Amino acid sequence: MANLETSLKECLSAIDGATAAALVDYTSGMALGTLGGTKDFNLEVAAAGNTDVVRAKLRTMEHLGLNEEIEDILITLSSQYHMIRLLKSRGGNGLFLYLVLDSSRANLAMARHQLKRVEEQLEV
Repeated sequence: MANLETSLKECLSAIDGATAAALVDYTSGMALGTLGGTKDFNLEVAAAGNTDVVRAKLRTMEHLGLNEEIEDILITLSSQYHMIRLLKSRGGNGLFLYLVLDSSRANLAMARHQLKRVEEQLEV
């Protein structure tokens, strides 16, 4: 099992194109840990804003009566991919991993696979 700091470092080092990573509590909007980002990209603001995306999707699924679980949510921008992976591990309820990727260097299939592996090893 890996702690939060190790897991975020793993995201940036093992996932091609990863530029930022965070663990976020979507009930409060608080980032519990962040790594990466730039002066032009405030990771805490992005993480908090994406809690609205998660909440909206969960609410929509409830209204539709879908008895499903969200694995991940992908937002595609012109130069970036933003990946949100809800934690299913013990103690991970209400949390998601948030990953920002440079779309010119990222392989989405591999990023999804590796982010799932990071989630499985994360000790919350």
